Amino acid sequence: MSVKKANPPKPDPEAIGRRIREIRGFDLTQAEFARSFGIGQTQLSKYEKGQSVPTLEMLLKLSAYSGKSIDWIVKGEDFRP
Repeated sequence: MSVKKANPPKPDPEAIGRRIREIRGFDLTQAEFARSFGIGQTQLSKYEKGQSVPTLEMLLKLSAYSGKSIDWIVKGEDFRP
C-alpha cells in the first residue's frame, strides 16, 4: 500500500507582499521599516512586490512586530485547530 504525500499549496508571493505592506502601514517608509528588521530597503521592496518570499526568520519578526500570525502573513488566514 502506498502513501500519498500531500502537496501543500504554494505561497502566493504577491499576496504575501500585500500583507507585508499592510503591516508596514503608512507611517513608515520602506527604508525605516526595513532598518527596524535588519534588512535593506531593496530587499523589503522585493518582498512587497512579490519578487521574493521572506525567510522564516523574517516571518517570525513580522509576526512579533505586528501581532499577526505567520499563517495570516503567508496565507491570509489564521490557523484554527
